Parts: sequence; C-alpha cells; structure tokens
Amino acid sequence: MEAELERPWRDLGKYIEGRLREAVYEAELALKFLEAGMYRNAAGKAFQSFKALLAALAARHREQLVQRYPGAKATRGGKKVQYADWLIAVMPTGMMLEVARDLSSAEGQDLLQYANVALNLHEFRYNGLDKSGVLSRYARLSSVEEDIKALASYVSKKAAELRQY
Repeated sequence: MEAELERPWRDLGKYIEGRLREAVYEAELALKFLEAGMYRNAAGKAFQSFKALLAALAARHREQLVQRYPGAKATRGGKKVQYADWLIAVMPTGMMLEVARDLSSAEGQDLLQYANVALNLHEFRYNGLDKSGVLSRYARLSSVEEDIKALASYVSKKAAELRQY
C-alpha cells in the first residue's frame, strides 16, 4: 500500500521528506526506463523527479514564497490555505520556472538551468523527437539521453544534500 503524501500545511517536515523520497525514486525510474530504451517514459520520470525536488525546495523556503505569492486558495475539499502552500503542494508545471527562479538565489543558479531541462524533457515526453526542431527541442536521442542522465544525477545529489539538514 502506498503512503499518502502529507500536505505542507499539516506537517512541512514530513511533506519535505516525502517529496525527497519521491524525487529519488522517480530519478531512479528514469534511469531504468532509459536503460530499457523507453526514452519518452524516462523523460517523463526525470521531469517528475525534478518537480518533486522543486516542491521540497519550495517547502524548505516556504516563508520566502509566502512573501512572493500572497493570498489564499481553496483546496478541492473546500479548505482555504495560503496560496504559497497550495503552490508547494501542487507545483503546477506552468509555475515551475518562476518558482525555480525565485529559489535560485538561495539554492544556486543550476536550479534554474535544470528547471529548463526538466521542462524540455516534459515537452519531449509528449511530442517526441523532431528533426526540424518545431515540435520538440530535441532532434537527437543522444541529447535526450544526456539531459535525462544529467537531471537524474542533479536531483539525486540535491536530494541527498537536503536530507542531511
């Protein structure tokens, strides 16, 4: 039975730990899929690993995000939570680059670089290769493979660093 991820407004510490575990598992799966030649699935898992890591980092810097993203949002259950807490819990794809930019001064500029890699892989997941470069930023599988390996490595290392705190 899969354990449910704690919500950040209930227990921030447990939420961060759960997201870090998720990030590492997804990175490992990305590499396994890559090894099996399942490039689009590997890209999707690499993206999910980064998204989980970014959510953990956002939770770690919650107070900064509360200042940056004021207001409240209703959850599906109708409970009102701070917008920053909702953002941390959901980490919408469309906000990932902005959140990474907001956190890059505290977590390093490489966070922003890898956010872009993750979003490129997310796009590849749905569009595949495109030699013309119109529908996908990737024209060669070797580039996809390189980015998946780099992103999985970054996520695993960053998650290990965060677990030491």
